[in-house]
Amino acid sequence: MSEERRIALFGGTFDPVHLGHLRIATVARDAMDLDVVRFLPCRISPHKTGTRPADGADRVEMLRRATRGNDWAVIDDIELRRGGVSYSWQTAEAMRERFPSARLFWILGTDQWSALPRWNHPERLAACVEFLVFGRGETPEPREGYVMHPLSAPHPASSTEIRTAFAAGERTHPWVDPLVAGWIVEKRLYQD
Repeated sequence: MSEERRIALFGGTFDPVHLGHLRIATVARDAMDLDVVRFLPCRISPHKTGTRPADGADRVEMLRRATRGNDWAVIDDIELRRGGVSYSWQTAEAMRERFPSARLFWILGTDQWSALPRWNHPERLAACVEFLVFGRGETPEPREGYVMHPLSAPHPASSTEIRTAFAAGERTHPWVDPLVAGWIVEKRLYQD
């Protein structure tokens, strides 16, 4: 395998992964000439308290189905294997160790960008990565000490809305890959 020189790290719950996530990853890949986008499903998000995501194995399978055929997309279960709360800086430092000569990028939205100073050790994350910040109509503000690239990939997809639709008995959704929808229905995910 050739050395990965430009790697984007795309962390999230991916509960479920939807076409908006794939659009963001594709725009990032094209805009930044990325070799790889590594999808990093988290075990426990420090930003989503009070909600319990689908099992990690199910989220990995949904990502596998959604990214099939995209050789630039890699599903990495580092945060699921690590256990506990998933802190971005820990993952970024592990990736820096794994890919010491790569240029690393972290994909996030403007809402997360705004909250970044309140994250656990944001300075350690910033020491490892450049940020690819996706706006939802607003332009992200630069932040001293952080390398940020503003990007845009508008989409109306909402994981919360998608979970609600499947919980109500829907079997498909316009923002969900059919193979992902099939997995959700087969495994009865989001059926409380």
